Amino acid sequence: MPSLIDLMLEGRSIPRHHPWPRAVVDASVWSFAANELTRGRWSLLGIWGEPSAVHMAIIDRDTAEIVVVSIDCPDRVYPSVGKHHPPALRLERTVNDLFGLSATDLPDTRRWLDHNSWGVRSPLGNRVDALPTTAPYPFLPVDGDGMHQIAVGPVHAGIIEPGHFRFTASGETVVRMEQRLGYTHKGIEGLMRGTSIERASQLAGRVAGDSTVAYAYAFSRAAEAALQLAVPDRALWLRALLAELERLANHLGDIGAICNDASFGLMQAHCNVLREDVLRAAGIAFGHRLMRDVIVPGGLARDLDAAGQAGIRAALDNIHVRFPALVELYDNTASLQDRTVGTGVVTAALARQYSAGGYVGRASGRAFDARRTPGYPPYDALRFEVPVLDEGDVNARIWIRIREVEQSLSLVNQILDRLPGGSLRVPPGIETGPREGMALVEGFRGDIMVWLRLDGGQIERCHLRDPSWFQWPLLEAAVEDNIVADFPLCNKSFNCSYSGQDL
Repeated sequence: MPSLIDLMLEGRSIPRHHPWPRAVVDASVWSFAANELTRGRWSLLGIWGEPSAVHMAIIDRDTAEIVVVSIDCPDRVYPSVGKHHPPALRLERTVNDLFGLSATDLPDTRRWLDHNSWGVRSPLGNRVDALPTTAPYPFLPVDGDGMHQIAVGPVHAGIIEPGHFRFTASGETVVRMEQRLGYTHKGIEGLMRGTSIERASQLAGRVAGDSTVAYAYAFSRAAEAALQLAVPDRALWLRALLAELERLANHLGDIGAICNDASFGLMQAHCNVLREDVLRAAGIAFGHRLMRDVIVPGGLARDLDAAGQAGIRAALDNIHVRFPALVELYDNTASLQDRTVGTGVVTAALARQYSAGGYVGRASGRAFDARRTPGYPPYDALRFEVPVLDEGDVNARIWIRIREVEQSLSLVNQILDRLPGGSLRVPPGIETGPREGMALVEGFRGDIMVWLRLDGGQIERCHLRDPSWFQWPLLEAAVEDNIVADFPLCNKSFNCSYSGQDL
């Protein structure tokens, strides 16, 4: 069977695209790739657009080869991938919203990010004026006797981001749940165009506040790949430290919040104390609790001093002492297990089909972790395991987080013990001519992908893909046949990003 490299040979190779190749292909090769995604040989990493072209990133499940294939759209149409491979549906709807490029025979042509309130159509392509409308979103129909609908959101209690969930239920059993997102669309990809690398890096770090490190990390690696820039070793190791601290804080917060949605607030109280310890240590060490704007193209903007190291070690020591008792409390509370075990199951087949990353994928048997595959330094020099379970329920997603907390504690200690000296940053400089770069970085939710094109030190085009793009649809599947009251529990066990998905 043809490999991904064979696929590339069918097209026109694009020079200065790093670290993986890109080629422009015709409609037949594009459609062949879509069919291979359906067969399961390859996994979809992303689909994104430009004013007259669409790009698709693919990874081979066996060899871990990655390629980007592109198709020109002079007539503003291209063959639908979503027709064959459902994970592409929302991505193709978004390409149409932002650029006005239509996927032929796309099964779902409803607008996704565009809520008819922008005043324009295709804002990143050949934009046209359009009067805002209040036309209702056409949710999919459900037939059957005794069905009733429950509308939740977009405004929720607390400080949760906005999203609408439309339930169709038979009694208390969910027959279908459909999401309506896009309320937090910020136009970041549009804001990046024509900006400097430094400014674009700041914007990347603001895609999602809980993943500011991971997004800045991925953007910086993509820019460095485009510029063929070698980052100093000390910066490489400190970047991993920042990423693991972010992972620790978010997993601790999630474990507590899931238990709280199962009416076990004691766990949340204790987990929040440990999360606060991590955030305070991060603030001491890097000047910002969320470590925003610390990772920059070429290295880091701030070093770690002795006081910062001491603060981090103190927080880790406290977690080492207190976290095992919380794990035992979770494991031995029968009423809590009754709520989480067997609830909100994602099958292994769906996790593979949707290339689900992070704890959602790993709780359903998919072992993908960008730190290992394709991998990046310094993780190739660090010892860690990627925990995987097969049950796919809320309980499994909690246990994946628990095991990842343990792995992150080990990784942070390894990094602090072996942190190299030396310089912290290499200036990116300005290169003439188009250069393209791409990166995959493991955030706490899963793999974040960034692709960009630079020209003269400015951003010509940048696409940022959150792992939630492939996780939100799985939540719809997971909540089916569960009771309505278990939706908050399922939803929090996914903890998909509204802001990251909405760009």
